[in-house]
Amino acid sequence: MTQARKLGQWAETEAVKIAHEAGYTLVQANYHSRYGEIDLIVQKDQDLVFIEVKARSQTHYAQASETVSLSKQRKLMQTALIFLQQSPQYNACYCRFDVICFDFYQHFAKSIQYDFSKCPYDQQWIENAFTFEQEFITL
Repeated sequence: MTQARKLGQWAETEAVKIAHEAGYTLVQANYHSRYGEIDLIVQKDQDLVFIEVKARSQTHYAQASETVSLSKQRKLMQTALIFLQQSPQYNACYCRFDVICFDFYQHFAKSIQYDFSKCPYDQQWIENAFTFEQEFITL
């Protein structure tokens, strides 16, 4: 498994913990459709939140929050619509798209095993990072 993949898995596990501490319940992790994947789907009361988790080492090119492109946002929205079609019990929920980011201050060598939780990083939860476009909903 690549170091980037290990970092991504660690970040998703940490994001679940953060969401749980904020009172959210995990509905599904790594939901796939033909359009792509949603890392986490969580719920709190009537809020259903689709979360993209991003982790980056060495942020001098771009921070994790800056790597969710417009194309990626559209794929997430399409995947969320598929999820909602397949899960009608969530149709009355208010849906939003959040991003949970982890920006590390160091580069990780490929051959070394890291305990990422012991490495310095910034964590940010961006609520309503993006929204459905009006014309998109009618598709």
